[in-house]
Amino acid sequence: MLNLEVLINKEHDESRQGEAFSTQVQIPAPYAKHFYIESYGCQMNFADSEIVASILQQEGFGATTNIQEADLIFLNTCSIREKAEQTVRNRLQHFKSLKEANPAVLVGVLGCMAERLKSKFLEEEKLVDLVIGPDAYRTIPGLVREAEAGQKAVNVLLSRDETYADISPVRLNSNGVTAFVSIMRGCNNMCSFCVVPFTRGRERSRDACSILSECSSLFDQGYREVTLLGQNVDSYNWADKNGGELITFAKLLERVAQISPLLRVRFSTSHPKDITDEVLLTMAAYENICNYIHLPVQSGSTRVLQMMNRTYTREWYLNKVDRIRQILPDCGLSTDVIAGFCSETEEDHQFTLALMEHCKYDLAYMFFYSERPGTLAARRYKDDVPEEVKKRRLQEIVSLHREHALQSMQKDVGKTFTVLIEGDSKRSAQAWAGRNDQNKIVVFPKGEHGLRKGDYARVHVYDCTSATLLGNVVSH
Repeated sequence: MLNLEVLINKEHDESRQGEAFSTQVQIPAPYAKHFYIESYGCQMNFADSEIVASILQQEGFGATTNIQEADLIFLNTCSIREKAEQTVRNRLQHFKSLKEANPAVLVGVLGCMAERLKSKFLEEEKLVDLVIGPDAYRTIPGLVREAEAGQKAVNVLLSRDETYADISPVRLNSNGVTAFVSIMRGCNNMCSFCVVPFTRGRERSRDACSILSECSSLFDQGYREVTLLGQNVDSYNWADKNGGELITFAKLLERVAQISPLLRVRFSTSHPKDITDEVLLTMAAYENICNYIHLPVQSGSTRVLQMMNRTYTREWYLNKVDRIRQILPDCGLSTDVIAGFCSETEEDHQFTLALMEHCKYDLAYMFFYSERPGTLAARRYKDDVPEEVKKRRLQEIVSLHREHALQSMQKDVGKTFTVLIEGDSKRSAQAWAGRNDQNKIVVFPKGEHGLRKGDYARVHVYDCTSATLLGNVVSH
């Protein structure tokens, strides 16, 4: 058996950002040729890597965790921040030595950087053989053959209908318990700071039947949690061409939840303007839909939000948070915050801190503004906040969030939660780790309870750190 390893450095993930992952799945051997993939960025990139792995496997490429034996090396890239792009450039320089040692090795760039930079990689960098955008993965076999023949192969065309609905992903999450399921692609929200509409194209929803089939299959294989993915899941909207029922995100969420009460359902990401009472009430109606919402705010200043083209005000956002907590009192809440956007004043920054005090997020992904070429902000606004000011404001945001995160964990001490066991604790093979309904990590001793990965356990929390709840099993 061969292992497929994908390294994921989440620079701008709408969930679990900033983490590094090394995940493996068993694939039958032998294969005449081998491929190696590294992925950077969001959960959508991770899901895309699973699609690419499936396409390559069907073409007779086996996977390897040893880059030295790879005939084909892919980087699945992210353009959301400058740091993410620089990381990819550094990796390409590293791969250059591999190509010098073995000129037959092919190096390809996939995803958002491929779409944004296109021929720059081929002409200026001279480090890659293939450049393939996120809507062109089906053409990978033909492009590989072109590259093997000595041609530079590129396809970055965007599609209005590609969803890869018929491709069964090769699961790269080795725990066999949780899986990502892509329900839509692209984005219609033209946030002025964001490159996603330009690198992933217009929004289109995947066939609901194929989503339900994939989720049912995962449950039958032993998976016990699915995360429905999209740049903006709340705008999911699909009806079959024969005039069938219109499926909104709330209806899709309900149908996935109805597969089995033992299948947990999560989703990411929600745009504040689109999440509806219908979605919130559906969450409240089904115990297996997790009480956790990622609701990016980006700024607490209405003036800055308008410049960002976020289409809501500070007051509107706060009312949405209050509505969530009215319908789902125990709902976990996370967000994204950008410090130092164009023309941000000290007063704007204080508005952000005050909003955070109101919302008291359980989790937050915090960055200072990084201008991205081609975006509306880059064309229209001057990036005029000095970097030292950006960094200072970001540090104040981070410090405040750490206080809130610790308070959130401390509030759960003394409570009992249902925890889905995802595997061993990182620190000890004698302890299990899993997440509760609100997406908080819970660690507890294995003991003599006979529990296994993928089981549910009732865990009483007796202590916490700023990032982890510590408990003991009370029943399962």
